[in-house]
Amino acid sequence: MATTVHLRFETKAKLDELKRHPRESYDEVVSRLADAAYDDEPLSEEEIEAIRRGEEDIRAGRLRSLREVMRDLDDDVARWERSPDAEFVPLPE
Repeated sequence: MATTVHLRFETKAKLDELKRHPRESYDEVVSRLADAAYDDEPLSEEEIEAIRRGEEDIRAGRLRSLREVMRDLDDDVARWERSPDAEFVPLPE
């Protein structure tokens, strides 16, 4: 079953740019976009709660800059490298 859809010229131009090949139909383009927009793995309640806690941490100022985290990671790596138990595994070529 076919139907007529009215689009602004700008919208049609965007759909034209999204075509994977010149002969791809508008139906195929719109279907692909709709499929991409559908979330087939929605967030669990636990994930949503973890996001809420993270947002609260940000509002409360409980956060660290990337620079701080990287400095701490560098310290951990340096400490590990000085450890007598450290093993270095050569990377494959």
